[in-house]
Amino acid sequence: MFHAGRRSRPSAISLDRNAAGCIGVDGNPSCYENHSLKPDEENVMTNRKTNRNEPAAETLCPVARAGTVVGDRWTVLILRELFLANHRFEEIQAQTGATPQMIAARLKKLEADGLVKRRIYSKRPLRHEYHLTRKGEAFSPVLLALRAWGETWCKSPKEGRAVRYTHRTCGKPAALGPVCESCGKPLRRADLVAELNPAYRGEREARWEAFKAGR
Repeated sequence: MFHAGRRSRPSAISLDRNAAGCIGVDGNPSCYENHSLKPDEENVMTNRKTNRNEPAAETLCPVARAGTVVGDRWTVLILRELFLANHRFEEIQAQTGATPQMIAARLKKLEADGLVKRRIYSKRPLRHEYHLTRKGEAFSPVLLALRAWGETWCKSPKEGRAVRYTHRTCGKPAALGPVCESCGKPLRRADLVAELNPAYRGEREARWEAFKAGR
C-alpha cells in the first residue's frame, strides 16, 4: 500500500512460472499470459501507435496505459458480452443499455487497439459480427477478477452469484478463482463451463424483450 507523506523502498516481489504457464506472484498463481515475453510482432503495444499526446504515453506504468484501452464502463460491458458469445451489435446494445453511438465508438476503438475483429455475417445488407482477438481473449483474467471483486464487495450474499462456473478439469464448482476451489488448479477460460443464475438469466431475457419491443 502507498501512504501519503511516507517514502519506502519497494518490497521484493517473487515471480515464478509453473508448468501450466501461469505466473505466480509471491506464491499466488495468476493465469495471465505475459505478452512482453513474446516476439515484438505479438506484443501488446504493436497493434496501435501510442498517441504521445495522451498522459499515459508519458509513463511506463502498465495500469495507466491499459486504462486508455479498457478504462471505461461501456468498454468493459461490451467485452463482457463478447465473452458471453453475444457478437452482434443489437445483442450488445440490448444487454449493455448503451446508445448505438456509444457502442459504435467503443467497438471502433477496440478494433483499432487490436482487441476485436469484425466478421461479415450478411452481405445484403452488410452486417458484421464482433469477435475477440488473441489480445482481446487475454482480457479474460481481468474480467474474472472484476467479477470476483464485484461478487464479494458489491452484492449481498442473498442475491447469489450471477454466473456459476464449473471446472471442466475436475467437474466441480470453480468458485471465484484464480484457482479452482475444488481441485486447486489454475483456472483458464477454456476450462470453465458457465451457468447463469435463473434470476440473472431472467434479467437478461427481459432486457432483450424490452429492446425488441422498443425497436
